[in-house]
Amino acid sequence: MRLILLGPPGSGKGTQAQRLVHRHGIVQLSTGEMLRAAVASGTPIGLQAKEIMANGGLVPDEVVVGIIADRIDEPDAKKGFILDGFPRTVPQAEALDELLKKKHLKLDAVVELRVNESALLARVEKRAEETRARGEEVRLDDTPEVLTKRLAQYRSMTEPLIHYYSERRKLLTVDGMMTIEHVTREINRILTALGALEPKEHEEPKAASRAAKKASKAAKKTSKKPAKKAAESAKKAARPAGKAAKAASKAKGAGKGAKKAAKKPAKKAAKKAAGAANARKGAKVVKKAAKKLTKKRAKR
Repeated sequence: MRLILLGPPGSGKGTQAQRLVHRHGIVQLSTGEMLRAAVASGTPIGLQAKEIMANGGLVPDEVVVGIIADRIDEPDAKKGFILDGFPRTVPQAEALDELLKKKHLKLDAVVELRVNESALLARVEKRAEETRARGEEVRLDDTPEVLTKRLAQYRSMTEPLIHYYSERRKLLTVDGMMTIEHVTREINRILTALGALEPKEHEEPKAASRAAKKASKAAKKTSKKPAKKAAESAKKAARPAGKAAKAASKAKGAGKGAKKAAKKPAKKAAKKAAGAANARKGAKVVKKAAKKLTKKRAKR
């Protein structure tokens, strides 16, 4: 991935560049940092740059382009790089296009961090106060006075780059007034959508594993619910059947009782009828015997 971050001084380009470097393993090519290193080392070009930077001016194009050309040839830039603070002008952009063309490299995108200038001045003032409070020296180009000059230069010289890269369909604009986290997420979102960024390889299995676990849990919950509902439905359906069986059992018992109760009076009635029949037979026998006895006496 090869990327340019555009935006006025104090818009957060350096912060976002560092986050992209950390996340994707690419390198940040900050002309400002390289020039400050030259100033700190006290080299002739560093001393020249120091005077220009102290007055809020811009370092000559040939110096900056030379630094970039050498830097992108180094091994750690093979995977990709972020240009922070360059190009600043349309001629620099054209020089960069020519440089990349010669090296057979392609620029993936240009991200513009759009911010409010008055808010930038407040940011710089606060940053300068915090630096002094820590007992550190404030950067030469990090004061409200220098920033005011640089903002004027940005409007006149750098803003035309927005049109330049927009025509080439490379420009992506992000609201730089959001929180640092929101700006980072938005940059990663749009670059991933373009296919310029891919997650780190070691993050993919973890993400896939987490997704698989979530899917497995969801599947288990989904499968348990219908089974549980089916069991409850079967249980509910069994209740009426159980009640019916109990009722039938009671009815059967009641029928047996009724049958027994019905048998007892019938049995008694049968016994009485049998007794009455025997009594009548006995009476006939006695009557016949009495008649025979009467006839015998009459013959005598």
